[in-house]
Amino acid sequence: MTEVRREAFGQVPREAGGGAVEKFVLKSDSVEVQILSLGCIIAALEVKGRDGAFSDVVLGFDTLEGYTRKHPFFGAVVGRVANRIAKARFAVDGKEYHLFPNDGPNSLHGGARGFDKVLWSPQVLPNGVCFFRLSPDGEEGYPGDLKVWVTYTLSGGELAINYRAQTNKTTPINLTNHAYFNLAGQGSRDIYDHEISIEADCYLPVDDTRIPTGEVAAVQGTGFDLRQPVELGKHLQKFRLDGFDHNFCLQQAQARRLVARARHLPSGRAMEVHTTQPGVQFYTANNLDGSLKGKGAVTYPKHSAFCLETQNWPDAVNKPHFPSALLRPGEEYNHTTWLMFSAM
Repeated sequence: MTEVRREAFGQVPREAGGGAVEKFVLKSDSVEVQILSLGCIIAALEVKGRDGAFSDVVLGFDTLEGYTRKHPFFGAVVGRVANRIAKARFAVDGKEYHLFPNDGPNSLHGGARGFDKVLWSPQVLPNGVCFFRLSPDGEEGYPGDLKVWVTYTLSGGELAINYRAQTNKTTPINLTNHAYFNLAGQGSRDIYDHEISIEADCYLPVDDTRIPTGEVAAVQGTGFDLRQPVELGKHLQKFRLDGFDHNFCLQQAQARRLVARARHLPSGRAMEVHTTQPGVQFYTANNLDGSLKGKGAVTYPKHSAFCLETQNWPDAVNKPHFPSALLRPGEEYNHTTWLMFSAM
């Protein structure tokens, strides 16, 4: 049985668009998740460890103020197109579109004011909450009126996130949630003692602006082979990696499948990621530098969290041999990701 509560969480300043923000608390016997109507943000996610005690395993802020300032997309739904679009431009049906370059020369996570920075309209469900918004034609440079629904439901230890969208003009779309996890508990120093595995035979090498080169490379014999669990700290050291910020290419199927696992052996907390998406961006919070104060006034240093962002492949709209990122009128974008939490 899932309990659902809604509470006031604050007011967005007028200069940032204004409006009241609500917090929705979904609670089962083993998981409690708090989600904001601003950016569909997962603001807290409490899960049990081996000892039966709850701990919050996502990075974020105690108050709305943290989320209305610049931050690295903590817990948010990002779009209209998650990840990077090269040179902040693309063409659809012969017409070129220009976006805001907010990551060097590239567009990242929807641009200057993406889905993470806007208020969504909530509807409470028996076991969760559904958020809706209309992204108008031309918003952040994207074509078409786009209707978007993001639904969070909680059942026992499983949190499901479903993304649906419909458009009246052909548009690229790629939606994901950008939660930063630390299964030792948010505020823990690093994730080096986490075990990670990703069910992917290939990954996408990137250039110096983090755009995929176009090559689909085999993981075999490289530091990107995570098909068997690796202890993250030792693995980064062994392969002299500064961290991960790469798309792993998943089996091309619309069906639900297990794609990644993370385990924190000292606490016994484990997380499985299941999805219908064709890729997962594995990011080890390489850009955190200790300058941000999060929940409980703790600072978040480099490698203090990991993200497993299930999504389409980055820059797919400019790479015809990547899975298509285009949604056309009359079609529906519909993907689900399931996060399953347990204690071992």
